[in-house]
Parts: sequence; structure tokens; C-alpha cells
Amino acid sequence: MKKIQNYVIGGIKQKIFNLVLFTIILIVAAYSLMFLYQTKSLSALSEKTSREQREAISVISRQTMDAVIDTNLKERTKLQAQIADGVFQDMKLVVELVGDYAGMLFAAPDAYPAVDVAAPDASLNGVVSAQLLLDAGTDPEDPKIAEKIGLIGNMSGLMCSLYEKMQISSCFAALPEGIFMVVDDQPRAKFSRNGSVYNFNARERHWYKLAAEKGELVFSDVYYDTFTGRIEIDCALPVYQEGELAAVIGASLYLDSVSENRQSEDEGIYYLVLNDQGQVIISPEEKGTLKVNVSSDAEDLRENSNPELADFVSRALKDSTDVTLVHVEDGTYYMCSTIMETVRWTLVSIVSKELIDQPTVVMNEQQEKIQKGAVETFRNTQFHLTNILRLVVIIISLLGVASALFLAQKIIEPLNTITKRVASLGIRNVRFKMEDVYRTGDEIEVLAEAFSKMSSRTLRYVDKIRTVTAEKERIGAELDMARKIQVSQVPRLFPAFPTRREFDLYASMSPAKEVGGDFYDFFLIDDDHICLVMADVSGKGVPAALFMMVSRVLIKTHLQSGQTPSEALYSVNNQLCESNEADFFVTVWLAVVQISTGKGIAVNAGHEHPVLRRAGGKYELVIYRHAPAVAVMEGTMFREHDFEMHPGDSLFVYTDGVAEATDANEELYGTTRMLEALNQDPDADPKTTLTNVLDGINEFVAGAEQFDDITMLCMKYFGPQAD
Repeated sequence: MKKIQNYVIGGIKQKIFNLVLFTIILIVAAYSLMFLYQTKSLSALSEKTSREQREAISVISRQTMDAVIDTNLKERTKLQAQIADGVFQDMKLVVELVGDYAGMLFAAPDAYPAVDVAAPDASLNGVVSAQLLLDAGTDPEDPKIAEKIGLIGNMSGLMCSLYEKMQISSCFAALPEGIFMVVDDQPRAKFSRNGSVYNFNARERHWYKLAAEKGELVFSDVYYDTFTGRIEIDCALPVYQEGELAAVIGASLYLDSVSENRQSEDEGIYYLVLNDQGQVIISPEEKGTLKVNVSSDAEDLRENSNPELADFVSRALKDSTDVTLVHVEDGTYYMCSTIMETVRWTLVSIVSKELIDQPTVVMNEQQEKIQKGAVETFRNTQFHLTNILRLVVIIISLLGVASALFLAQKIIEPLNTITKRVASLGIRNVRFKMEDVYRTGDEIEVLAEAFSKMSSRTLRYVDKIRTVTAEKERIGAELDMARKIQVSQVPRLFPAFPTRREFDLYASMSPAKEVGGDFYDFFLIDDDHICLVMADVSGKGVPAALFMMVSRVLIKTHLQSGQTPSEALYSVNNQLCESNEADFFVTVWLAVVQISTGKGIAVNAGHEHPVLRRAGGKYELVIYRHAPAVAVMEGTMFREHDFEMHPGDSLFVYTDGVAEATDANEELYGTTRMLEALNQDPDADPKTTLTNVLDGINEFVAGAEQFDDITMLCMKYFGPQAD
């Protein structure tokens, strides 16, 4: 111990000073090392947690998307199979209707007048017409041949009408005498390069031979059309007279026109159809294994060199399959199939695995983005903590060991807790909760909040993807398909009868977001009678749209068969009641007007009151007692009401979506406002009249959501016109 002036070196005071100084240095060093260790541990745990969260997102997303694909793709496949099967049902219905009519002709040929059928006329290209083609050895001047041509000419009107209404490429009748009558809008295709009409021997065609051999309705192989070169398929039915083959009735369908509707580009799903030979007959693909070829060139996919594809096709031709992952030349796809009942062919739904994996990729990108933000926050926090540690060192140096230990403990304890909580996170538990221990009021709290927000966002994002994806897929597919079915079933080309000057009519339908079952129809029963139909099916969605389609076809079929309005609704009512398990019903206003006199017969089956305007007057409701709605009770009789339209008169019919349009205050538009809109310009043409009513509705509801279809039809009668 030395004493220099008044300062003692090596004494107790020095030792105490050295001890305190050494203690302070040790404490600071120890806590500094602990801080660095905890920081590195936390950083390592953060990276580990991030990896585990990405794995959790991938697992949860994969499970969710697999569940969605397994249920949703099956339902879509069944629905698309029903829709595709409907195309072949339409072909079958067309052939059966024409076949029945042909049977009546050949059973009593003397009861029908001879109707001339002209040869193809290239100037009529684009116009639906019946065209006569003959075999090279068939003489049209032969009395027997001429008699046969005049007899089958009676079918031309029905065949033209079915061609315009149904999804077919042509409708035809072939006779053993070498006579072939075809209905389509492509007469120019029947001419050879030298300008002469083709000699056409239908008896050598596959569909003719197959129908004659089987003796029943058949579907042909896929082949190139003789006239257009397009790939098509035929449905054919033999007709017999006293046990001998009298004719083969048929209809054709271009497969490329069907393929255009078999792909959902916005959802990445497309569909193809396989026949019972394992050959692709309908597909949007233009190249590769899954494109369409004629039957002679098409491959049986059951024998494809790809064992996965061959095995799937083999199972698909036997029965409906579950969702299967199949590798083909250009990628990996989920495939699912079901059998179409009418032709016993198989519809296959295909969706890319890459598309299904996209949500997982997006979620991982989002999680990585969140992680980068958390890392940046952590680094900023680390920088601030370093500055705090320096300040703490100065304070500890000034205040002593106790203050140093206290402040160090306050810093380390929250970090230890965060480390433990983060270390406990895993695949089953990705939730980091904010606790009171983290609320230190400094960067530690910021760090904890960053982890909490990152955890919450991840969970919300996963839940949102899981819920929104499944619900959007289901609701979007159902409503979109229902709207397409609903809109496609009503006439949409105006003017509807450009050659008729006795009247003018216009109709419109504004579908609601929630699909209903409104429909309108108008058609000529003959040259002097027009039928007007306005109807509303109860219920919403795809079932109501399908019930609407059936009701419309039945009403039109019975009226075109010669029944009166009451007789037609009586027959339709009984048919709909037979299998109405969903308890749907349809309100119908139906009228047949004689064009030459303006006299009409109407039936109102539970529908809205019609509106009539006399020439020079105003629109007024025509109120009379309604009959019950159709499909409510079998055996219901429907009362007819006579009316007469004079030149200048107008008729307006509508569904309840007009009168029941609702504004934001839940007030109904009503018939009074409807009449005011009609009488705004009572002498306007039908299209302007409907526009005035729709404008009145839109102004009234002022943007309120539309819950029901708004369907209207207006006819203005001018009376007989001089030539």
C-alpha cells in the first residue's frame, strides 16, 4: 500500500473501488454476452419459425385445395355431363319428333298433299331451307320418285323449325330410292367446283347403314362432313312402312361448335367427351393426345403408351371416377369423369395441377413478404437495443452493481419469454399472442407486436383462402350456369319476324343476381297464328332454370301440335306434375292471336294481369279471374278468355319482377307506376315502350339491388297489310 499525498493506492478503498469496478465490468460483460446470445437465438428461432409456418401454410393449403378439388370437381363434372348430355338429348328429340312425323306420312301417304322440295340454291346461303339431293341413278321425273319427294316435303317445315330452335348442324331424311332431303343454312356447300350440285348417295353413309342394321335410333362414329369438311357426329332413326325400310331420319352436330362451350377459361377447367371406344370426340384441344380426330384416325386412349392415362380412361369408360392425378405430355392434371346417360359416353373434367397449386404459391409469397418485414423490424429493434445497452452500461457504472443487475434483468426477462413462446410455435400452433410481459414500452414490445401481427395475418389469410375459395367456386359455378341456361332459352334476335308487317313485337329479360325462372316466348304456329308466352317459375338457381327450360319446351310442343291454349296447359300441367319432386310451379300467361283478324284466345294461369291499349287510347290493366298456376295439381282445367285486337292496339305482358321492383325503402314499384311509364309515350313502338318501363323502374329503385328477373313483352298490332 502506498500513499501519494492524500491518495492511498492498494488500500481497502482501492480494493472496494476495484471490486466494484470489476463487478460492474463482469456484470456488463455477462449481460452483454447474454444479450448477444439471446439475439442470435431469437434470430435463429425466427428463421426456424418462418420455415415451419411456410410448411404449415403449404400443408393446410394443400389439404384445403385437395378437399375443394375432390368435392367441387366431382359436382362440376356431373353438372357438365348433364349439360353435354342435353345436347345429345336434343339431337335424339329432334330425330324422334321428325321420325314420328315421317311414320305418319308413310302410314297414310294419300292423306297428305305433295310439297315441292327444291335443289340447293347458292343464293340462299345463310337462310334455313330444305334442299333436295339425289343419287346419280335417281330420276326426279319418275312418277314414283316424284311422289316420294312430294311426300317427304311435308316434313320440311317441322325440320326447319327444329333446326332453328335446337343445337344441331343439320336435319335430314334419306330414302332407299336415292332421295336425300337436308335442312340447314349452307346450300352453297352442296355445289362442286364446276358449279353443279353433288350427286349424293346417302345409302353408302355410315349412319344410314348403322340405323338400317340396328333397326333403332343410333349415334354414328365421328367423321368429316361431306359438304363442309368439318368434324361431326350423326343421330339416325330408321322408319318402316309395312315392315320395309321407308326412310332414315337423322340430325348432325358439328363437334367443334360443341367444343367451344366445353372450356371455362377463367377457372382453368376444360372438358372433353370420350366415346365407348375410348376415342376423344369433343375437346377444346387443337393438338396433342387429347385433340379430336375422325374415328378412323382416332386413338383408343385405353391403349395409350402413357399407363396413367390409359388406366384412367379404362376406368372412366366403365363408371364414374374419383379425382385422379394424371401426367400427360404437357403437364400434370387432375381428372374426373362421369357417364352421360343418353349415349353412354364419358365426360372428363380436366384442371391443371399448377393452377391448383397457385394459392399455395401466393400464400408462401405473402408469408415471405411478412417475414421480410418482421426481419427488418427485428434489425431496427436490435439497433435500438444496442443503444439502450450502451446507455445501461453508463447508468450501471454510475449507479452500481444493483442498478446494473436490475436493469439487465428488466431487459433479458421479456426476451427470454419471447424466445420460449416463439420456440413453442409449430405446424399445429402458429398463433403468437401478445402478453403483458411484452408490454415494456420499448423495442421489445415492438418486436412482440410484429410477431403477433405476423401470426394473426397468417391465420386470417389461411382461413380466408379456405373459406372464400370453396364458397366462391360453388356459388359462382351454380349462378353462372343458371344464368346461361336461363338466357339461352328465350328468343333474342329482333326484329323476330322481319317479313311480317301485320305486327311488331319486342321482348326483354333483365336477370337478377340471384337467378330465377322467368321466361318469355313467341313463335308462329302457322302463317296466320302467333303464340305469345310469359311465365315465371317459382324458386331460384339451377333447378328453377332447368324447370323453366322443360316448361317452355312442353308449352311450345303442345301448341305446335295443334292444341288450343287451354288444352296445351292442361297437358303441360299433367306432365309437370308427374315428376315434380321439388314442388316447383309456374305461372303462365298464354295467348294465340289470329294475325289476319286480331282475334285471340288467352289463358292466365296464376300470372300477372295483362295490359291492353286501344288505338288512340292509354294502356289499361285487363283484370279477370285467374286459373291456378301450372304444376300445382294434376287434372286442373284452365279457362280461356277471348279478346280482339284492332289496328293500332298494343298488348303488354310482364312478370312480377316489374311490379315488385323495390327501392331502398322497401317500397314496391307497383302497377300504377308501371301504367304511368307505359302511358308516357303510349303510341311508341314495342322496343321503346319496354325501354320506358325499364327506365322508370331504374329511376324508382335508384340503385337498390335487384332480387328478381324483370321480363317484359310488347306486341303492337297493325292488321292485314296490302301487298
